[in-house]
Amino acid sequence: MSDRLTLDITAIRQGKLKNLVHANLAGVDLAGAQLANVDLSQANLTGATLTGANLQGATLRANLRGADLTGADLTGADCRNADMRGAILLDVRSIQISFAGAFLGGAILNYLDLSGADFRGADLRGATLIGAKLDGADLSNTNLSGADLLQADLEEANLNGAILRGTNLTKANLLCAQVEQAVCDGTILEGACIEGTSL
Repeated sequence: MSDRLTLDITAIRQGKLKNLVHANLAGVDLAGAQLANVDLSQANLTGATLTGANLQGATLRANLRGADLTGADLTGADCRNADMRGAILLDVRSIQISFAGAFLGGAILNYLDLSGADFRGADLRGATLIGAKLDGADLSNTNLSGADLLQADLEEANLNGAILRGTNLTKANLLCAQVEQAVCDGTILEGACIEGTSL
């Protein structure tokens, strides 16, 4: 399925193809596509347009570098170990999503509701999560070096073992967040609520 010429883009948009493992969809316009429960494991979606796409329950362990997922529905999507560096994830529906082990460096996730999301071991270096709702999220062992979490809600989030080198947590809510063994060199905490944490 790696040859794009053999792929029926119309059938893909309509959700008629459920197995797109290893598919080459780099740069393809899949805006509004119906991709619920589609297996995109190891697919190449570099620079693809997935704005408004329905990706509920989809397996997105794929290359999504620079992809635009603005307004997509990622409810229950499996993004574990996905390469989403530089991806745009604005206005995304993200209930019960897993980004464990994902590469999200430079990704834009501003103002998303990621409450309870699984980010264990994810690489979020330089990612932008301004105003993101991350209450109860598992961010243990993540690399958040240089990430921007201005005014993010991290109440009761698990940041154990996280690397917070140069992370901007200005005005962030870290009420009762777990930060055991976190690396906090140069972490910016101006105006942050750190009550109930060991910071």
